[in-house]
Amino acid sequence: MHGENFTRWSFFFLEGFSRYPRLEIVLFVFSLVMYVITLLGNSSLISITLLDSRLQTPMYVFLGNLSFMDICYTSASIPTLLVNLLSSRKTIIFSGCAVQMYLALAMGSTECVLLAVMAYDRYVAICNPLRYSIIMNRQVCLQMATVSWVTGCLTALLETTFALQTPLCGNLIDHFTCEILAVLKLACTSSLLVDVIMLVVSILLLPIPMLLICISYVFILSTILRISSAEGRHKAFSTCGAHLTVVILYYGAALSMYLKPSSSNSQEIDKIISLLYGVLTPMLNPIIYSLRNKEVKDAMKKLLGRILLPPTHESL
Repeated sequence: MHGENFTRWSFFFLEGFSRYPRLEIVLFVFSLVMYVITLLGNSSLISITLLDSRLQTPMYVFLGNLSFMDICYTSASIPTLLVNLLSSRKTIIFSGCAVQMYLALAMGSTECVLLAVMAYDRYVAICNPLRYSIIMNRQVCLQMATVSWVTGCLTALLETTFALQTPLCGNLIDHFTCEILAVLKLACTSSLLVDVIMLVVSILLLPIPMLLICISYVFILSTILRISSAEGRHKAFSTCGAHLTVVILYYGAALSMYLKPSSSNSQEIDKIISLLYGVLTPMLNPIIYSLRNKEVKDAMKKLLGRILLPPTHESL
């Protein structure tokens, strides 16, 4: 086309881990096992929050949303990775790349906001227990979850739209997925608008929610330390421990990816971190909540009992 020095690519090559062919089978097995566990674990957590009446509380409503996000996040990238690890031609069409980029950004961004909302929920539960049911009523709970989804989806739409409109001088993405930073490395020229959008969204969805989480836990810790009984302190800590563990895992991986300085060898490290971030964290979330929460464990045992030991016919 005259006057343009770039091509509108209809498909992209994904470099992935093709530089390490002997490692691809190991990564395939690892990713497949982690993906299956992620689907089973998060689906089970969603099921028990819907079926068990004792878990119809704001904390578990948010947890169900978190599990659904983890399923969507991993499903956006891991199936493509599994196919490409076994294929010699690692390609993805433009529309597939756009959907993959959008879903990954939307689910990741929504989770950032939701984790801050869950921290506020724990703050109210521990610091204002007598008013908890009033402050965190069903309407407020649904509004908070909706705000998380809308914020994540809109910011992802903004980033994806501008990233895919950027002129690209190549179609070889040095990543195993259409990760936005890897795609933008193919840009013919740097765009101030895209850079500003990325910076603003990164600040909105990483440091600000993390600051709100830290403030919530300062108040939570202060309240817990004032509890006189050891049993009361242990119970209060146990209600926050799972959420705090998930926050550390999630933000630790996210900050290491998006806020670290770039270097010549950083892309290989990015891919490893992205893989762990994409399969390990979503897999661990339901395990962490199940191991540290008696109500979840009891509900899980009840659900497994229904599946493995169907009720006998009492009429006989």
